[in-house]
Amino acid sequence: MGLLPDFFWSAMNAFVDWADGLGLIGLGILSFTEAIIHPIPPEALILPMLIAANGSWGMILAIWFVATITSVAGAVVGHWLGQRLGLSVAERLFASHHVKRLQNLTRRYGEMGVFIAALSPIPYKVFAWVAGMGEMDRRRFIQAGLLGRGLRFGIEAVAIGFWGAELMDILSDWKAWVLVSILGVALLIPSKRWWDGLLDEEE
Repeated sequence: MGLLPDFFWSAMNAFVDWADGLGLIGLGILSFTEAIIHPIPPEALILPMLIAANGSWGMILAIWFVATITSVAGAVVGHWLGQRLGLSVAERLFASHHVKRLQNLTRRYGEMGVFIAALSPIPYKVFAWVAGMGEMDRRRFIQAGLLGRGLRFGIEAVAIGFWGAELMDILSDWKAWVLVSILGVALLIPSKRWWDGLLDEEE
């Protein structure tokens, strides 16, 4: 699986299984540590937990709250590490092209870049390090992260926690898959161009 050895992924799978057994505490641990260093997204536990919540408002809100708060808390640690350890360590831990892209994202968009990284599949942990290296204001970093992470996990909570059965019924229709695929491609092409453009230096 990619550049990382098989034993790493075996250890990650064991970690997810262990966290799953701890319920919300395990979700918090997974979400917190993912925002600092490891590649397993919180959705590895969020999605099955939302399905298991079976429409319970209290449990769905608890999952959303724990995932959001602990993810942003982990990113704050990443921000601090970026301030203390700097670019040389970041480039040993993360792909240099990711670091360069996110440096440009920080430079061009500021706090909006935090929101974009928190909401999207952009590696939030790398962005946290880069934001710390760039001395981004920590309070604004937290505010943007809470908004972006809260919206991302909130959409999942509503879609899966409350409308999961209905979504499965819709997606069982081949016409829905065709529509989703067309929309996905329509969004992917400009998103890919924008992402690749982040490697370009500012003029």
